[in-house]
Amino acid sequence: MARFRYSMQSILNIKMKMETQAKQEFSAARAALDEEEQRLEALYGRKNGYEEAGKKLLSGTLKLREINENKMAIRCMEDYIEKQQINVNMAQEKLEMAREKLTEVRMERKTHETLKEKAFEAFLMEEKRQESKEIDQLTSYTYGQRRSEESAVSVSV
Repeated sequence: MARFRYSMQSILNIKMKMETQAKQEFSAARAALDEEEQRLEALYGRKNGYEEAGKKLLSGTLKLREINENKMAIRCMEDYIEKQQINVNMAQEKLEMAREKLTEVRMERKTHETLKEKAFEAFLMEEKRQESKEIDQLTSYTYGQRRSEESAVSVSV
């Protein structure tokens, strides 16, 4: 039996490598988004801490300087949160782009795998056809040999 060789195996290998690379890029984008979201949560936590401290400042003896500093700190946190939200949105966009690229590369790889499977099926069909042809030739040869032996025996009698 002949050995199956897919003519576009090198392309399939490249597609598999591209898929692996796209998976790594997606994973990196996911990690970056997680990190940005953690930073945003930390900023919200700090802002909440300043707000709690502000409530305590207002409940005790009023220290105007500390109250103003607390309000400034809250405003700064709001600015940081706004900027961090932009970073989170950018990370989400990068993640979505990586997801789309991964999906596209995965589809290309699956397409080439399907082509390989079809080529293998065609190879098997051709092998069966060749085998059937060889069996027919052997049968014809054997039948021909018997006929010639029978005619030789009948002539000599």
